[in-house]
Amino acid sequence: MRRPTQTDTGQDKHKNEHSMYLEKIDAPQDLRGLTTEQLHALADEIREALLRKLSAHGGHIGPNLGMVEATIALHRVFDSPKDKIIYDVSHQSYVHKMLTGRREAFLDPADYDEVSGYTNPQESEHDHFTIGHTSTSVSLACGLAKARDLRGSSENVIAVIGDGSLSGGEAYEGLSNAGEAGTNLIVVVNDNEMSIAENHGGLYANLRELRESDGKAPCNFFRALGLDYLYVKEGNDIEALTAAFRQVKDTPRPVVVHIRTLKGKGYAPAERQKERFHWGMPFDLATGEPKAAGGGEDYCDLTGRFLLERMRTQPELVAITSGTPAVMGFTPERRREAGRQLVDVGIAEEHAVALASGIAKAGGRPVYGVYSTFIQRCYDQLSQDLCINGNPAVIAVFMGTAAGMNDATHLGFFDIPLLANIPNLVYLAPTCAEEYFAMLDWAIRQREHPVAVRVPGAAVVHRPGPFDTEYGELNRYRVERRGREVAILALGSFHALGEETADRLKTEAGIDATLVNPRYITGLDEELLEELLRDHRAVVTLEDGSLDGGFGEKIARRYGPTPMRVLNYGLRKEFADRYDLGELLRANRLTGEQIAEDVLRIVR
Repeated sequence: MRRPTQTDTGQDKHKNEHSMYLEKIDAPQDLRGLTTEQLHALADEIREALLRKLSAHGGHIGPNLGMVEATIALHRVFDSPKDKIIYDVSHQSYVHKMLTGRREAFLDPADYDEVSGYTNPQESEHDHFTIGHTSTSVSLACGLAKARDLRGSSENVIAVIGDGSLSGGEAYEGLSNAGEAGTNLIVVVNDNEMSIAENHGGLYANLRELRESDGKAPCNFFRALGLDYLYVKEGNDIEALTAAFRQVKDTPRPVVVHIRTLKGKGYAPAERQKERFHWGMPFDLATGEPKAAGGGEDYCDLTGRFLLERMRTQPELVAITSGTPAVMGFTPERRREAGRQLVDVGIAEEHAVALASGIAKAGGRPVYGVYSTFIQRCYDQLSQDLCINGNPAVIAVFMGTAAGMNDATHLGFFDIPLLANIPNLVYLAPTCAEEYFAMLDWAIRQREHPVAVRVPGAAVVHRPGPFDTEYGELNRYRVERRGREVAILALGSFHALGEETADRLKTEAGIDATLVNPRYITGLDEELLEELLRDHRAVVTLEDGSLDGGFGEKIARRYGPTPMRVLNYGLRKEFADRYDLGELLRANRLTGEQIAEDVLRIVR
């Protein structure tokens, strides 16, 4: 008899601390001696372990629950790490980690933080790339397959990619190349009919045709690109999946194995609320409700309210999202209200930027909301399609801060060097909610510049105004406190750190420091900087981002030929991973105490 699952009970009924089968899986080879019934029991144990950890620790919930059986079947049939399995975006790689020697990170709470939420070659020889951004697995797999063919070896190369990731242009490019290469490459398309939210794009009509025809529809996107094709209707059935993978193992041709799975399978709340349970913080396993109290303000929700309000009177205003509507607070209800004034382009950041440029050129008022880590994906479009043409599109950059996502694959503090060095772009850094919305309102109204606004950090901060309503006189910094001897240029979300540093200098050394809100990341206030030379000995720059190529270096370069001492504070150029924020700030001397200490060392 099969053991009860979370779907059956809605709560954890397994009181034993040890699993019967999972605790004996040290490597994928250990799967091959298990019977079908034992594999079913193993799948239940895996789901139980996933839910126990995710409810306590947080992480990607729905994608991993839906891939349990497929991952077991992959590792039962293929010989990892000789056969190479590459997981797109890694949202579905937790089960893979359990079966490749890392189960304790899912069974023992003391070890929960021992593995990354993404594939990582430093953890295991079974992980071939560190992957956290989407639509990449097929291209990476094409590279592995090409190198294999050049060596004359014969291992299988398998790319696992979700249907949502197919909306990214790189996925299409990889599939197109694979079709032409004509050699062993197995692409497992995990089709759960979802991206983070619902899928968007013409491709999905064909995926639906294929599902409804059991893979027999004459119109087949994958076959059109030169790939063989196999459909598995029961994508959560170990036997059906095993048979399909055995059929394509060692194939001399590129092939797509299209499997239909259920996102969130095995946990009723996740099956019902697929978008909410894509990723989540700790939750109550019995109810599915978040453990942390909600109700606080956040910039995403505030932005959604702001844009909806203006949409009601501005029919030319359109919000654009690339597969993450929640970044701008567009819940399903708000998406319905916005109607055609919201465009979700799927996971296609490059297209989103070019689309925004086209809308702006034709007189529309586009606002593209994007997490800082994903703006990295579209540098060429920002430079070529948008800024060379000078079209007045607006980009709201969220989580551009060290206080945001902290996995190496999702760092948000590289946006300043990337954006601030593109000609024609105006990049604004508000210090608080009031200033953010004043800048966003101006950016939407103006018709002269492409404008990006750096949403000020992770937590909502309020400051007393008034704040300017017009920002068309570019690169005019705002002096918040007028002093002498030391000037602190505290950019955006680090303005509070600037205030703390100024207060410490006053208390500890009697120095009335000048405190400046630069506001503009992309230019210098030459008049103010020249003025500071008269009665200041040192300038301190603070930025919540990478120092190399950042705001502070522009200030230092300006003062290079002068006697002014310049101290630049920000983050080292590194892929920091799963860091403690306080430790990271201290390591970069980004506390008020450390900065004041450094300043006093050079002015006293």
